[in-house]
Amino acid sequence: MNALTHQVVVQRREIQGGGVVVLDLQSADGNSLPSFEAGAHIDVHLAPDLVRQYSLCGDPAEKSRYRLGVLRDPASRGGSLAVFDRLNEGTVITIGAPRNHFPLVPEAQHSVLVGGGIGITPMIAMAYALSAAGKGFELHYCTRSAASSAFLEELAAAPFADKVRLHFDDAGDAGRLQIAAVLDAVGTAHTHLYVCGPSGFMDWVIGSSAQHGLPAAQIHREYFNADVDTRGGAFEVVAAASGKTVQVQEGQSIVAALKTIGIEVPVSCQEGVCGTCVCTVLEGECDHRDVYLTAEEKTDNDQIMTCCSRAKSARLVLDI
Repeated sequence: MNALTHQVVVQRREIQGGGVVVLDLQSADGNSLPSFEAGAHIDVHLAPDLVRQYSLCGDPAEKSRYRLGVLRDPASRGGSLAVFDRLNEGTVITIGAPRNHFPLVPEAQHSVLVGGGIGITPMIAMAYALSAAGKGFELHYCTRSAASSAFLEELAAAPFADKVRLHFDDAGDAGRLQIAAVLDAVGTAHTHLYVCGPSGFMDWVIGSSAQHGLPAAQIHREYFNADVDTRGGAFEVVAAASGKTVQVQEGQSIVAALKTIGIEVPVSCQEGVCGTCVCTVLEGECDHRDVYLTAEEKTDNDQIMTCCSRAKSARLVLDI
């Protein structure tokens, strides 16, 4: 192991809500785990070629364990099924050090946390952090039903239980999240909104919030997965550091093309979600197809997610 990876043991495993496995991980050598900030995730090495990112959903003040919640997804590309099939109590696995691309804004006067389904996981860590800091916030948990929901007992017993709002689809319109009413109650001037969950749900929350007057800079999101569009003509990629050039064919990713000429770019989600495969762009125009970069970052045209994005220009020069 190196400073960026750690061996941990599954200390506790519990199935909640019918399809969510909640795992408590402790350091295999008994030492404290690296600290993390709310919104962080870790890479979980499930097999030599199978690495997935999962949000840390425990209290950031807890130094002796990491907590994960993973939904068993029948359409899984291998990640969630491997978690369910292989990670039992006592199993030792390798994880990466915490990384945070979804941090809280410290100066926010009020925070609205919205978790859809398994998207509740980073929101729980955020709620713990905001509660400990004495910040104003509310946590909205949106699911199909109480029976299909994980973490309900933990949320009911948490020090911020009075901040939790539960929204179940089977309760009808009265039970569903009314984001406009939420923003009306707290105002938009100094409110920051954080959302995570299924793509359609997130797009609705983000679009409704923006339509209601919440500035884009105050809307923060983290996608778990996204559909990848591989259509588009061929283009050339130049790896400036090595001087090598490769043609990226239609339906082929930049990562895959670079691999054919011996250049390995670290990759994990392969959906433009996690940011692992980001490369610096020195020349050319990007065709951004990820959900990781913000609109402003995409406009800057100085970085690209090489697992899914393509080029609008005939050539891209990358700093690799």
